[in-house]
Amino acid sequence: MREIIGEDSKGQRIDNFLIKRLKNVPKSHIYQMLRSGQLRVNSKRTAPDYHLRSGDIVRIPPVRMVEKSAPPLKKLSKTGFIAFQVLFEDDALIVVNKPPGVAVHGGSGISFGVIEQLRAQHPDWRFLELVHRLDRETSGILLLAKNRPALVELHRQLRDGKVEKHYLTLVKGRWRNVRQSVRLSLRKYLTSAGERRVAVEKGADEKKGGNEKKSGMSAHTVFILQKSWQSFSLLEAELKTGRTHQIRVHLAYLGFPIAGDDKYGDFALNKDIARRVPGLGRMFLHAWAVEFTHPVTHEKLRLEAPLPDDLQKFLDAMDSHDKPSRPPAERTFS
Repeated sequence: MREIIGEDSKGQRIDNFLIKRLKNVPKSHIYQMLRSGQLRVNSKRTAPDYHLRSGDIVRIPPVRMVEKSAPPLKKLSKTGFIAFQVLFEDDALIVVNKPPGVAVHGGSGISFGVIEQLRAQHPDWRFLELVHRLDRETSGILLLAKNRPALVELHRQLRDGKVEKHYLTLVKGRWRNVRQSVRLSLRKYLTSAGERRVAVEKGADEKKGGNEKKSGMSAHTVFILQKSWQSFSLLEAELKTGRTHQIRVHLAYLGFPIAGDDKYGDFALNKDIARRVPGLGRMFLHAWAVEFTHPVTHEKLRLEAPLPDDLQKFLDAMDSHDKPSRPPAERTFS
């Protein structure tokens, strides 16, 4: 089989292109075919990290598909559509305000995430991919690209630290510093139950003999105090890097776990605040604002998503039952 690369696949790595095309073929077999030269681009061997160009001819030999035992996912009917709040949309990208409790993509028992929803709602869209991800319980701004060049450019901006992402989070305890920069490297690991978790890599950011240790992935978050009560603090978190669970793990390690966090939080506290009126039924983490350069027009964009009703109502209840320890910040988020 031969396939000519068009604009939709331009800039994509050959291994990712093949993994998407050959969904029932093990990744190990795809890489083996690349190494052996069975998979070729323009009649030549190619490395897995080769970025495809428009007009490239990809030769894919006959391959044996691995049948999956799991039944195929049901099609999403219109009655199951979620009406996402669209913050920005044009031919290159769409930015939505993701509600809490909705995964960004299907998998792990989840049939329809944000991207499956939008693809079902807009069958005429030829291309749609996530620019970044949010945890299932995190609400707020989510960027998706409508074509490959836009996706590649936004990924470049993310790698180069050109995308500013700001979150709002409520934490346990009295945060003292108005502004605090936190640099703590992170590592991923599996629990005894096989769950994926993240932890601070102790000592990874210490310098020894003038050389920084390289274990763990560097992670940098800036926290800005917005308001505090007797037992809680509202923080703005600006991500300087985009590691998995970065905000959650940094805060938990510092002794200020996020209210409602069921992985890294204070579980006794979570039960207590869930019983309040109104209660907090999920993690208090919201992707509030983002700044980036439009991948086509090069216009500077800043988009904001106000706090959802459940989080705002909980803050209002805090004002009624727990006297703030400092005046509210001049900056508002609604």
